[in-house]
Amino acid sequence: MVRPGEPALRALLEAFGESMLRPDGALDRRRLAELVFSDPSARRRLEAILHPAILAEMRQRLESLRRQPEPPPVVIAVLPLLFEAGCEPMVDGVLVVAASREEQIRRLMARDRLSREEALKRLEAQWPLAEKIAHADWVIDSEADAETLDVRIRELLAAWLTAGGEGAGQTQEGRAARPAN
Repeated sequence: MVRPGEPALRALLEAFGESMLRPDGALDRRRLAELVFSDPSARRRLEAILHPAILAEMRQRLESLRRQPEPPPVVIAVLPLLFEAGCEPMVDGVLVVAASREEQIRRLMARDRLSREEALKRLEAQWPLAEKIAHADWVIDSEADAETLDVRIRELLAAWLTAGGEGAGQTQEGRAARPAN
């Protein structure tokens, strides 16, 4: 969405200035993150630019998959800001892969080479985990080892497909009354 030449990148540069570009013409994600995670109004401007573009791209990709002669039985979208971006109506089910606050901080620090303060700012910009869990159809604790997590996800997918892929684990209103571990 933000590669050189993409409309979203042009909109970001108009909103935040050319200083958000690296010398190679790519978005300086670290610099933009420093700004938006320390300035809530900047984050709202960023979201106002990116969320509609991401939603449009997601709709296009899903429609393309539906038009295939043999559409896949399941499409998994990893959407860290699913709730914040209002994407819930676009999906048949929501799986929250949960970890303790300390584990989330540790993973962010390791993955993105962030300070603890920077990791906390990113987490504070998202819905609280408890709120995500309350809106989820399924919850998996991701503090287990990778092999256990993989087994749990495969079991959940198999159960969902066996149930016909529609409404498995959901109430009549659409979301689970009590997420399962």
